[in-house]
Amino acid sequence: MAEKRIMLGNEAIARGAYEAGVKVSSAYPGTPSTEISEFLSKYDEVYTEWAPNEKVALEVAAGSCIAGVRSMACMKHVGLNVASDPLYTLAYTGVNAGLVIVVADDPGLASSQNEQDTRMIARSAHLPLIEPSDSNEAKEFFKYAFELSEKYDTPVIFRTTTKLSHSQSIVDISERVVPEDKVYERNMPKYVMMPASAIGRHKVVEAREIKLENDACELPINRVEMNDKKIGFITSGVAYQYVKEACPEASVLKLGIINPLPRKLIEDFVASVDVVYVFEELEPVIEEQVKAWGLDVKGKELFTKQGEYSANMLKRVIYGKDEAVFERAEAPARPPILCPGCPHRSVFSVLNKLKIHAAGDIGCYTLGAVAPLNVIDTTICMGSSISLLHGMEMAKGKDYVRNWVATIGDSTFLHTGVNSLINMVYNKATGTVMILDNRTTGMTGHQEHAATGKTLKGEDTYAIDLAQLCRSIGVPRVIEIDAFDVKGLEAVIKESASGDELTVIIAKAPCALLKGQKFPNVCKCEPEECRKCGMCLKIGCPALTKQADGTVRIDETMCNGCGLCMSYCKFGAIKKVAR
Repeated sequence: MAEKRIMLGNEAIARGAYEAGVKVSSAYPGTPSTEISEFLSKYDEVYTEWAPNEKVALEVAAGSCIAGVRSMACMKHVGLNVASDPLYTLAYTGVNAGLVIVVADDPGLASSQNEQDTRMIARSAHLPLIEPSDSNEAKEFFKYAFELSEKYDTPVIFRTTTKLSHSQSIVDISERVVPEDKVYERNMPKYVMMPASAIGRHKVVEAREIKLENDACELPINRVEMNDKKIGFITSGVAYQYVKEACPEASVLKLGIINPLPRKLIEDFVASVDVVYVFEELEPVIEEQVKAWGLDVKGKELFTKQGEYSANMLKRVIYGKDEAVFERAEAPARPPILCPGCPHRSVFSVLNKLKIHAAGDIGCYTLGAVAPLNVIDTTICMGSSISLLHGMEMAKGKDYVRNWVATIGDSTFLHTGVNSLINMVYNKATGTVMILDNRTTGMTGHQEHAATGKTLKGEDTYAIDLAQLCRSIGVPRVIEIDAFDVKGLEAVIKESASGDELTVIIAKAPCALLKGQKFPNVCKCEPEECRKCGMCLKIGCPALTKQADGTVRIDETMCNGCGLCMSYCKFGAIKKVAR
């Protein structure tokens, strides 16, 4: 009997890569895609790495595929924006060995700054896109993606979503099969995309897409489940599971390939069913094409473009009822908050005290925007904080940005922030950039990066020195400081704000949740010494609570003794004691 395991969608994708004979994988961590690379790194037969950003990851995977081995790159949906430069041109060059790009979309914005739909990018780039509906399909479809990539000489986008990435189902385990490496042959018109070559390759792309559209009607990853012909659904991905739960007797056209769509298969299905609904999360990617062909289907006039779908949503629309009444009850609000002992809190507490605005970036430190710290004014995309600060100075002058800083994490700085800092140096900016160096990629689960000294597989490697890097690109003033040195931080921030040269302040302290951290002390507030002024509460540490009598209590199970609250107690009521 074949072995079966229960796997997360992300683990199943990693298993599919292993079974497909993938030899090279490059990625940048981004929820909900991160665990794919972490699971894949456990297979010693596969070379896995964290790249500094998604553009680099895709280019690495492209290089290895051109060299002749099956390769992949992983990222979340907004990461594909960073990788779009090579993506669109790789559609022209095609591949040698198979190349699959895993992109995890985030309907419902569980951990992202927008809800963009990768299916639309696939259409724009003229690339095939495959989408599974459960963990077993994730594994099997991923293997099939390499077959399509090599058969049609194209990169393939493999789309998943948060729900699929982080849900579990049974997976059939197979052995690893490694195809023979492809022989590399020099082919300038195929791989050198100067205008003369690109003109010819664009024609190849168009012909390939037409062939794929015709062949898609016969692909095994598309299937018709014909039941009650009074009602039918065209669907894909996790939305298929909701259809099967809510309308088990309905006929279903389940699409595994979303671009290009199998037109004849869809036309035949619509003709055989009385009423057809297109049930797809986010944008009407399938619906618009089907309606453009003159087919009568119902879609976004009934279903929202926003957020995750559910079986109950479908029941409400189709049957006007919701069996799971409890699901409508609102859960208590649980706003995100910086962890006890987080070094970012220390930095933001100083900025708050000085009434300085911060252009923020993508990472845990985005939480500096909310009460009681209220420091971060902007968050747009990876690396944008530094560029925004520069733009403000160019628009309003030096004096305007004396009341601003850019805040960015160490991993994000290496991702795209360094380019923005180069721009500031080159264009004679004078602002203050604060790199919040907590020695990890914190928000996505503590992944290594180029400045931590460890690879994805945990091997020792050279750790980039952020201060030396900043000096090497011409930053005139670089200051390294302990993130919990409140008085020192206040002094250097004031000095930088009053100066006339570009300054980078690197606030250093490891993430409180990093493995190996030891906290021998805790902070304790003596009630009889507490003056009930509330200054310590302004830092927003969840370990501190105000009691009925106005005094402060520190939860020793949450406190890790960072001492930030002590820094704000002018009366010595808070003390460090041995745990």
